[in-house]
Amino acid sequence: MLKNILLVTAVAATLFSCKKEGCMDETAINYNSEAKKEDGSCKYETAEGYTVPTTYTFKDANGNSTVSYGGQIDRLSQLEEMVVEMKSGTTGMVDEQALLDMFANTGDNGGGNFSFSSTKQLENKCFPDDVQMFKDWMADLAIASNDFAETAASGQAGVLTSGSKKYLFDANGYEPVQLIEKGLMGAVFMHQAVNGYFSDAKMNVDNSVAVDAANGKFYTAMEHHFDEAFGYFGVPTNFPTDVPNSFWGKYCNARDAELNSNAVMMDNFLKGRAAISNDDMAKRDAAIQEIRTMWETISARQAIYYLNAAVADLGVDNAKAFHALSEAYAFAWNLRYAPLETRRMSVAEHTSLMAQFPANMWDITVADINAIVASIEAKF
Repeated sequence: MLKNILLVTAVAATLFSCKKEGCMDETAINYNSEAKKEDGSCKYETAEGYTVPTTYTFKDANGNSTVSYGGQIDRLSQLEEMVVEMKSGTTGMVDEQALLDMFANTGDNGGGNFSFSSTKQLENKCFPDDVQMFKDWMADLAIASNDFAETAASGQAGVLTSGSKKYLFDANGYEPVQLIEKGLMGAVFMHQAVNGYFSDAKMNVDNSVAVDAANGKFYTAMEHHFDEAFGYFGVPTNFPTDVPNSFWGKYCNARDAELNSNAVMMDNFLKGRAAISNDDMAKRDAAIQEIRTMWETISARQAIYYLNAAVADLGVDNAKAFHALSEAYAFAWNLRYAPLETRRMSVAEHTSLMAQFPANMWDITVADINAIVASIEAKF
Protein backbone atom coordinates (compact mmCIF):
# COMPACT_ATOMS: atom_id res chain seq x y z
CA MET A 1 0.00 0.00 0.00
CA LEU A 2 1.13 3.56 -0.71
CA LYS A 3 1.14 4.46 2.98
CA ASN A 4 3.56 1.61 3.68
CA ILE A 5 5.84 2.83 0.91
CA LEU A 6 5.88 6.29 2.47
CA LEU A 7 6.66 4.81 5.89
CA VAL A 8 9.57 2.79 4.52
CA THR A 9 10.86 5.90 2.77
CA ALA A 10 10.69 7.89 5.99
CA VAL A 11 12.56 5.19 7.94
CA ALA A 12 15.23 4.97 5.25
CA ALA A 13 15.66 8.73 5.34
CA THR A 14 16.24 8.58 9.08
CA LEU A 15 18.78 5.77 8.82
CA PHE A 16 20.86 7.60 6.26
CA SER A 17 20.45 11.11 7.62
CA CYS A 18 24.08 11.04 8.76
CA LYS A 19 25.16 11.41 5.13
CA LYS A 20 25.23 14.96 3.82
CA GLU A 21 22.55 15.32 1.17
CA GLY A 22 22.54 17.60 -1.83
CA CYS A 23 22.80 17.79 -5.61
CA MET A 24 25.61 15.57 -6.90
CA ASP A 25 25.24 16.39 -10.62
CA GLU A 26 28.15 18.59 -11.68
CA THR A 27 26.13 20.00 -14.57
CA ALA A 28 23.50 21.44 -12.23
CA ILE A 29 23.63 25.07 -11.10
CA ASN A 30 23.31 24.01 -7.46
CA TYR A 31 25.93 21.23 -7.53
CA ASN A 32 27.26 20.53 -4.03
CA SER A 33 30.77 19.07 -4.01
CA GLU A 34 30.39 18.09 -0.35
CA ALA A 35 27.20 16.06 -0.85
CA LYS A 36 27.49 12.31 -0.28
CA LYS A 37 23.85 11.43 -1.02
CA GLU A 38 21.68 12.67 -3.89
CA ASP A 39 18.51 14.37 -2.60
CA GLY A 40 16.79 15.12 -5.90
CA SER A 41 17.27 18.88 -5.55
CA CYS A 42 19.33 19.45 -8.73
CA LYS A 43 18.34 22.50 -10.73
CA TYR A 44 19.27 23.43 -14.28
CA GLU A 45 19.18 26.52 -16.45
CA THR A 46 16.12 26.56 -18.67
CA ALA A 47 14.78 28.57 -21.56
CA GLU A 48 12.11 29.91 -19.24
CA GLY A 49 14.66 31.89 -17.26
CA TYR A 50 14.05 29.95 -14.06
CA THR A 51 14.93 26.45 -12.92
CA VAL A 52 12.76 23.38 -13.34
CA PRO A 53 13.70 20.54 -10.95
CA THR A 54 14.20 16.97 -12.15
CA THR A 55 11.95 15.55 -9.43
CA TYR A 56 8.66 16.79 -8.01
CA THR A 57 10.43 18.66 -5.22
CA PHE A 58 9.61 22.32 -4.65
CA LYS A 59 10.69 24.55 -1.77
CA ASP A 60 10.22 28.16 -0.74
CA ALA A 61 13.03 30.65 -0.14
CA ASN A 62 13.48 29.30 3.40
CA GLY A 63 13.89 25.71 2.27
CA ASN A 64 10.40 24.60 3.32
CA SER A 65 8.66 22.06 1.11
CA THR A 66 5.69 23.59 -0.66
CA VAL A 67 4.31 20.27 -1.95
CA SER A 68 1.32 18.55 -0.34
CA TYR A 69 -1.17 15.99 -1.69
CA GLY A 70 -1.90 13.67 1.23
CA GLY A 71 -5.60 13.44 0.41
CA GLN A 72 -4.82 12.01 -3.00
CA ILE A 73 -2.46 9.43 -1.52
CA ASP A 74 -5.26 8.35 0.82
CA ARG A 75 -7.68 7.83 -2.07
CA LEU A 76 -5.13 5.89 -4.10
CA SER A 77 -4.58 3.66 -1.07
CA GLN A 78 -8.32 3.22 -0.55
CA LEU A 79 -8.79 2.00 -4.12
CA GLU A 80 -5.81 -0.34 -3.75
CA GLU A 81 -7.45 -1.97 -0.73
CA MET A 82 -10.82 -2.10 -2.50
CA VAL A 83 -9.18 -3.98 -5.38
CA VAL A 84 -7.77 -6.57 -2.97
CA GLU A 85 -11.23 -7.06 -1.49
CA MET A 86 -12.89 -7.33 -4.89
CA LYS A 87 -10.36 -9.85 -6.21
CA SER A 88 -11.14 -12.14 -3.28
CA GLY A 89 -14.36 -12.92 -5.16
CA THR A 90 -12.58 -15.66 -7.10
CA THR A 91 -12.34 -17.77 -3.94
CA GLY A 92 -15.23 -16.61 -1.78
CA MET A 93 -18.22 -14.32 -1.48
CA VAL A 94 -17.71 -10.55 -1.44
CA ASP A 95 -20.04 -8.46 0.70
CA GLU A 96 -21.71 -5.67 -1.30
CA GLN A 97 -22.06 -3.47 1.78
CA ALA A 98 -18.35 -3.76 2.48
CA LEU A 99 -17.59 -2.36 -0.98
CA LEU A 100 -20.12 0.44 -0.54
CA ASP A 101 -18.61 1.28 2.85
CA MET A 102 -15.13 1.41 1.33
CA PHE A 103 -16.36 3.56 -1.56
CA ALA A 104 -17.96 6.05 0.86
CA ASN A 105 -15.30 5.52 3.57
CA THR A 106 -17.93 4.92 6.23
CA GLY A 107 -16.66 5.80 9.70
CA ASP A 108 -13.39 7.11 8.23
CA ASN A 109 -12.13 3.52 7.95
CA GLY A 110 -14.33 2.07 5.23
CA GLY A 111 -16.70 0.49 7.71
CA GLY A 112 -13.74 -1.25 9.31
CA ASN A 113 -12.48 -2.63 6.00
CA PHE A 114 -9.53 -0.27 5.51
CA SER A 115 -6.22 -0.80 7.28
CA PHE A 116 -5.94 2.93 7.99
CA SER A 117 -8.10 5.90 8.94
CA SER A 118 -8.75 8.94 6.77
CA THR A 119 -11.43 11.59 6.35
CA LYS A 120 -11.12 11.30 2.55
CA GLN A 121 -13.34 9.19 0.33
CA LEU A 122 -13.73 8.12 -3.27
CA GLU A 123 -17.48 8.47 -3.65
CA ASN A 124 -17.72 12.23 -3.11
CA LYS A 125 -14.94 12.83 -5.63
CA CYS A 126 -16.44 10.56 -8.28
CA PHE A 127 -17.93 12.05 -11.46
CA PRO A 128 -21.47 12.66 -10.11
CA ASP A 129 -23.41 11.15 -13.01
CA ASP A 130 -21.53 7.85 -12.64
CA VAL A 131 -21.73 7.23 -8.88
CA GLN A 132 -24.73 4.92 -9.18
CA MET A 133 -23.12 3.03 -12.06
CA PHE A 134 -20.20 2.10 -9.84
CA LYS A 135 -22.54 1.07 -7.03
CA ASP A 136 -24.41 -1.14 -9.50
CA TRP A 137 -21.13 -2.73 -10.57
CA MET A 138 -20.31 -3.40 -6.92
CA ALA A 139 -23.66 -5.12 -6.50
CA ASP A 140 -22.97 -7.09 -9.68
CA LEU A 141 -19.59 -8.19 -8.35
CA ALA A 142 -21.09 -9.33 -5.05
CA ILE A 143 -23.78 -11.32 -6.89
CA ALA A 144 -21.21 -12.90 -9.20
CA SER A 145 -19.06 -13.88 -6.22
CA ASN A 146 -21.92 -16.10 -4.99
CA ASP A 147 -20.96 -18.35 -7.89
CA PHE A 148 -17.22 -18.38 -7.23
CA ALA A 149 -17.27 -22.17 -7.40
CA GLU A 150 -18.96 -22.17 -10.83
CA THR A 151 -17.34 -22.01 -14.26
CA ALA A 152 -18.39 -18.81 -16.01
CA ALA A 153 -20.42 -19.21 -19.19
CA SER A 154 -22.94 -17.21 -21.17
CA GLY A 155 -25.75 -16.48 -18.71
CA GLN A 156 -23.74 -17.97 -15.83
CA ALA A 157 -21.57 -15.92 -13.49
CA GLY A 158 -18.45 -17.63 -12.22
CA VAL A 159 -14.72 -18.01 -12.54
CA LEU A 160 -12.51 -18.69 -15.56
CA THR A 161 -8.89 -19.74 -15.13
CA SER A 162 -5.85 -19.00 -17.26
CA GLY A 163 -2.74 -20.71 -15.98
CA SER A 164 -2.47 -19.81 -12.31
CA LYS A 165 -4.76 -16.77 -12.61
CA LYS A 166 -8.45 -16.73 -11.83
CA TYR A 167 -10.96 -14.12 -12.96
CA LEU A 168 -14.52 -13.57 -11.71
CA PHE A 169 -17.05 -12.73 -14.45
CA ASP A 170 -20.70 -11.79 -14.26
CA ALA A 171 -23.39 -13.60 -16.21
CA ASN A 172 -22.65 -11.42 -19.25
CA GLY A 173 -18.91 -12.11 -19.37
CA TYR A 174 -17.75 -8.81 -17.89
CA GLU A 175 -15.23 -8.71 -15.06
CA PRO A 176 -16.67 -6.25 -12.48
CA VAL A 177 -13.39 -5.73 -10.64
CA GLN A 178 -11.81 -4.31 -13.80
CA LEU A 179 -14.80 -2.09 -14.56
CA ILE A 180 -14.66 -0.67 -11.04
CA GLU A 181 -10.90 -0.31 -10.63
CA LYS A 182 -10.10 1.13 -14.07
CA GLY A 183 -13.36 3.06 -14.09
CA LEU A 184 -12.59 4.83 -10.82
CA MET A 185 -9.15 5.66 -12.16
CA GLY A 186 -11.07 7.76 -14.67
CA ALA A 187 -14.12 8.90 -12.73
CA VAL A 188 -12.10 10.01 -9.68
CA PHE A 189 -8.38 10.34 -10.43
CA MET A 190 -8.39 11.56 -14.03
CA HIS A 191 -11.62 13.57 -13.69
CA GLN A 192 -10.55 15.37 -10.53
CA ALA A 193 -7.16 16.26 -12.03
CA VAL A 194 -8.07 17.41 -15.54
CA ASN A 195 -11.53 18.86 -14.83
CA GLY A 196 -11.22 19.80 -11.18
CA TYR A 197 -7.79 21.01 -10.15
CA PHE A 198 -6.83 22.20 -13.64
CA SER A 199 -10.05 24.18 -13.99
CA ASP A 200 -10.14 27.99 -14.04
CA ALA A 201 -11.86 27.91 -10.65
CA LYS A 202 -8.88 26.09 -9.10
CA MET A 203 -6.10 27.72 -11.11
CA ASN A 204 -7.27 31.35 -10.94
CA VAL A 205 -6.64 31.62 -7.20
CA ASP A 206 -4.09 33.31 -4.97
CA ASN A 207 -0.45 32.62 -5.77
CA SER A 208 1.20 35.28 -3.62
CA VAL A 209 1.13 34.08 -0.02
CA ALA A 210 1.38 30.75 1.77
CA VAL A 211 -1.96 29.25 2.78
CA ASP A 212 -0.98 28.85 6.46
CA ALA A 213 2.76 29.05 7.07
CA ALA A 214 2.26 29.09 10.84
CA ASN A 215 0.85 25.57 10.62
CA GLY A 216 3.32 24.20 8.09
CA LYS A 217 1.30 24.97 4.94
CA PHE A 218 3.99 26.81 3.02
CA TYR A 219 2.31 26.50 -0.39
CA THR A 220 0.04 28.98 -2.16
CA ALA A 221 -3.50 27.96 -3.03
CA MET A 222 -2.55 27.63 -6.71
CA GLU A 223 0.53 25.55 -5.96
CA HIS A 224 -1.53 23.25 -3.77
CA HIS A 225 -4.21 22.68 -6.41
CA PHE A 226 -1.59 21.78 -9.00
CA ASP A 227 0.04 19.40 -6.50
CA GLU A 228 -3.30 17.70 -5.92
CA ALA A 229 -3.63 17.07 -9.66
CA PHE A 230 -0.15 15.52 -9.58
CA GLY A 231 -1.22 13.40 -6.61
CA TYR A 232 -4.00 11.85 -8.66
CA PHE A 233 -1.49 10.91 -11.36
CA GLY A 234 -0.19 8.56 -8.66
CA VAL A 235 3.54 8.38 -9.31
CA PRO A 236 6.68 8.78 -7.15
CA THR A 237 8.32 12.20 -7.12
CA ASN A 238 11.19 10.80 -9.23
CA PHE A 239 8.99 9.15 -11.89
CA PRO A 240 9.88 7.60 -14.30
CA THR A 241 13.09 6.52 -12.52
CA ASP A 242 10.71 4.72 -10.17
CA VAL A 243 7.47 3.40 -11.67
CA PRO A 244 4.41 2.40 -9.61
CA ASN A 245 2.74 -0.97 -10.16
CA SER A 246 -0.80 0.38 -10.21
CA PHE A 247 -3.10 3.05 -11.61
CA TRP A 248 -2.16 5.78 -14.07
CA GLY A 249 1.59 5.69 -13.49
CA LYS A 250 1.63 2.00 -14.40
CA TYR A 251 -0.29 2.54 -17.63
CA CYS A 252 1.56 5.70 -18.56
CA ASN A 253 4.75 3.63 -18.42
CA ALA A 254 3.10 0.76 -20.32
CA ARG A 255 2.40 3.06 -23.27
CA ASP A 256 5.67 4.99 -23.08
CA ALA A 257 7.40 3.20 -25.98
CA GLU A 258 4.74 4.36 -28.43
CA LEU A 259 3.75 7.71 -26.89
CA ASN A 260 6.80 8.99 -24.97
CA SER A 261 4.15 9.41 -22.30
CA ASN A 262 6.45 9.24 -19.28
CA ALA A 263 8.43 12.29 -20.35
CA VAL A 264 5.40 14.22 -21.59
CA MET A 265 3.46 13.73 -18.36
CA MET A 266 6.28 14.18 -15.85
CA ASP A 267 8.10 16.98 -17.68
CA ASN A 268 4.89 18.98 -17.93
CA PHE A 269 3.97 18.39 -14.30
CA LEU A 270 7.43 19.73 -13.41
CA LYS A 271 7.27 22.63 -15.88
CA GLY A 272 3.75 23.59 -14.86
CA ARG A 273 4.54 23.59 -11.16
CA ALA A 274 7.78 25.55 -11.66
CA ALA A 275 5.86 28.02 -13.80
CA ILE A 276 3.36 28.60 -11.00
CA SER A 277 6.14 29.20 -8.50
CA ASN A 278 7.57 31.80 -10.90
CA ASP A 279 4.24 33.42 -11.87
CA ASP A 280 4.53 32.26 -15.47
CA MET A 281 0.89 31.52 -16.22
CA ALA A 282 1.39 31.06 -19.96
CA LYS A 283 3.81 28.18 -19.35
CA ARG A 284 1.50 26.81 -16.66
CA ASP A 285 -1.43 26.70 -19.06
CA ALA A 286 0.67 25.16 -21.83
CA ALA A 287 1.80 22.40 -19.45
CA ILE A 288 -1.78 21.75 -18.32
CA GLN A 289 -2.91 21.32 -21.91
CA GLU A 290 -0.09 18.86 -22.64
CA ILE A 291 -1.03 16.81 -19.57
CA ARG A 292 -4.73 16.80 -20.41
CA THR A 293 -4.07 15.68 -23.98
CA MET A 294 -1.64 12.93 -23.04
CA TRP A 295 -3.81 11.63 -20.20
CA GLU A 296 -6.67 11.19 -22.66
CA THR A 297 -4.34 9.57 -25.19
CA ILE A 298 -2.98 7.07 -22.66
CA SER A 299 -6.52 5.90 -21.90
CA ALA A 300 -7.37 5.57 -25.61
CA ARG A 301 -4.21 3.69 -26.52
CA GLN A 302 -4.52 1.42 -23.47
CA ALA A 303 -8.03 0.50 -24.60
CA ILE A 304 -6.67 -0.35 -28.05
CA TYR A 305 -3.87 -2.42 -26.50
CA TYR A 306 -6.35 -4.56 -24.56
CA LEU A 307 -8.69 -4.91 -27.53
CA ASN A 308 -5.87 -6.18 -29.72
CA ALA A 309 -4.75 -8.55 -26.98
CA ALA A 310 -8.27 -9.97 -26.78
CA VAL A 311 -8.29 -10.77 -30.49
CA ALA A 312 -5.47 -13.28 -30.03
CA ASP A 313 -7.16 -14.99 -27.07
CA LEU A 314 -10.83 -14.98 -28.03
CA GLY A 315 -12.09 -18.55 -28.26
CA VAL A 316 -8.66 -19.87 -27.26
CA ASP A 317 -8.34 -18.54 -23.72
CA ASN A 318 -11.58 -16.75 -22.87
CA ALA A 319 -10.38 -15.99 -19.35
CA LYS A 320 -7.64 -13.75 -20.75
CA ALA A 321 -9.85 -12.48 -23.58
CA PHE A 322 -12.75 -11.35 -21.38
CA HIS A 323 -10.34 -9.98 -18.78
CA ALA A 324 -8.70 -7.83 -21.47
CA LEU A 325 -12.05 -6.80 -22.95
CA SER A 326 -13.31 -5.66 -19.54
CA GLU A 327 -10.22 -3.52 -19.11
CA ALA A 328 -10.63 -2.19 -22.63
CA TYR A 329 -14.23 -1.24 -21.88
CA ALA A 330 -13.18 0.74 -18.79
CA PHE A 331 -10.35 2.59 -20.53
CA ALA A 332 -12.65 3.41 -23.45
CA TRP A 333 -15.27 4.61 -20.96
CA ASN A 334 -12.70 6.90 -19.35
CA LEU A 335 -12.47 8.98 -22.53
CA ARG A 336 -15.66 10.65 -21.33
CA TYR A 337 -13.71 12.37 -18.56
CA ALA A 338 -11.48 14.39 -20.89
CA PRO A 339 -12.40 18.11 -20.71
CA LEU A 340 -15.26 18.91 -23.07
CA GLU A 341 -13.45 21.89 -24.57
CA THR A 342 -10.44 19.83 -25.65
CA ARG A 343 -11.59 16.21 -25.93
CA ARG A 344 -11.12 14.50 -29.27
CA MET A 345 -14.27 12.39 -29.14
CA SER A 346 -17.58 14.21 -28.83
CA VAL A 347 -20.27 13.07 -26.40
CA ALA A 348 -22.26 11.57 -29.28
CA GLU A 349 -19.20 9.82 -30.71
CA HIS A 350 -18.31 8.39 -27.33
CA THR A 351 -21.85 7.14 -26.79
CA SER A 352 -21.65 5.43 -30.17
CA LEU A 353 -18.29 3.89 -29.29
CA MET A 354 -19.53 2.36 -26.05
CA ALA A 355 -22.63 1.00 -27.82
CA GLN A 356 -20.30 -1.15 -29.94
CA PHE A 357 -19.48 -3.25 -26.88
CA PRO A 358 -22.09 -6.05 -26.64
CA ALA A 359 -24.45 -6.46 -23.70
CA ASN A 360 -23.16 -10.02 -23.45
CA MET A 361 -19.42 -10.34 -24.00
CA TRP A 362 -19.86 -13.99 -24.97
CA ASP A 363 -21.43 -12.72 -28.21
CA ILE A 364 -18.46 -10.58 -29.31
CA THR A 365 -16.55 -11.48 -32.48
CA VAL A 366 -13.11 -10.56 -33.79
CA ALA A 367 -14.83 -8.33 -36.34
CA ASP A 368 -16.63 -6.53 -33.51
CA ILE A 369 -13.36 -5.95 -31.67
CA ASN A 370 -11.63 -4.66 -34.80
CA ALA A 371 -14.52 -2.25 -35.40
CA ILE A 372 -14.15 -0.83 -31.89
CA VAL A 373 -10.39 -0.42 -32.41
CA ALA A 374 -11.06 1.42 -35.69
CA SER A 375 -13.49 3.79 -33.97
CA ILE A 376 -10.91 4.76 -31.36
CA GLU A 377 -8.02 4.98 -33.82
CA ALA A 378 -10.05 7.33 -36.01
CA LYS A 379 -9.77 9.91 -33.21
CA PHE A 380 -6.43 8.92 -31.69
